[in-house]
Amino acid sequence: MRFLNVKICNFRNISLAETPTDARDIILTGENGQGKTNFIEALYTLSYGSSFRTQHLKEAVRHGTEGFSISGEFENEYGETERITTSFYEGKRRILIDGKEINDRKELIYRFPCIAFIHDDIGFIKGEPDVRRKFFDQMMSLHSPSFFDSIRTYRIILSQRNAAIRNNQRDIMHLYDQRLASAGLEIMKERAAAVYDFNMIFPSLFRKISESGMDLDIRYQPSWGDFQSESEIISYLEETEERDLKMMTTTSGIHRDRFSVMSPSGPFAAVGSTGQIRLCSILFRISEARYFTKMTGKQPVLLIDDVLLELDAAKRSMLLSELDGYSQAFFTFLPRESYFGSERDALTYNAVNGSFSGVN
Repeated sequence: MRFLNVKICNFRNISLAETPTDARDIILTGENGQGKTNFIEALYTLSYGSSFRTQHLKEAVRHGTEGFSISGEFENEYGETERITTSFYEGKRRILIDGKEINDRKELIYRFPCIAFIHDDIGFIKGEPDVRRKFFDQMMSLHSPSFFDSIRTYRIILSQRNAAIRNNQRDIMHLYDQRLASAGLEIMKERAAAVYDFNMIFPSLFRKISESGMDLDIRYQPSWGDFQSESEIISYLEETEERDLKMMTTTSGIHRDRFSVMSPSGPFAAVGSTGQIRLCSILFRISEARYFTKMTGKQPVLLIDDVLLELDAAKRSMLLSELDGYSQAFFTFLPRESYFGSERDALTYNAVNGSFSGVN
């Protein structure tokens, strides 16, 4: 699977870029602020219908224009070519696949599986619990439509239950308790299984690349503890109803689960060096790619934006040697950086003020 070509119009500082991308590796070089990250963000938006930098696509519209469009030809796993277009005009997003409009972004995720490595990934280690929840939920959703639907369903029920709490509708709370318990229990089981599989990949990878001898693992701590049945969860929700009414929200459930990165000395965020934490966040993404391949037999497209800058040369070299399980990768580098040898099957483009020109 790979992008064969990409056309970007009025996205961030890119007025128009028509770029052939039919290679396993695409390298974008240029000084900071010239559009490299914007190109990566455009690819992500094309693949997901949303951005990793903003929740509001209007913020990605080039100043002085009315909207943006991003289109690309993509070779799928069967060697067939599909055309995808994501546009945003007059406050409305529109997504087309081979000229047919789709209304559910879920159809994109499984057609164009992309994994983005970005600077904010350091939040997987140092950030709040919701950052790690989002990481694992996205990792699981990338291969499982049923999990994607389960998370959606849970959020709808949670919103309805919270509305009942705010309106003091005690008489219907039990209905939401039953539905929340049913949806939440299944998600708990799937999260526990995913963490088990992730721990079969990540710890050994960290030991190898960090050369620290430190054993890390991911601990999954469900808000509902070790409850194994819907009836146990329903009873707990009934017992804590007064607390929920006082706090005006549902105070327990899978939306409050925790995923912790642990070392033998305690939480890794408290004992790891800055370099180790940055490396750890990158290895989260490599592990996600390997997990995806393990679950699907497919190789994703990687979007790697400036995350290697804070690593020393030896660590960069070792990490790049582990990037073997992908169908295509886009890298952003500063002009002074040279991480790949000439033998690599790569296309290189230089970014200057939102324009991209080929480098021989």
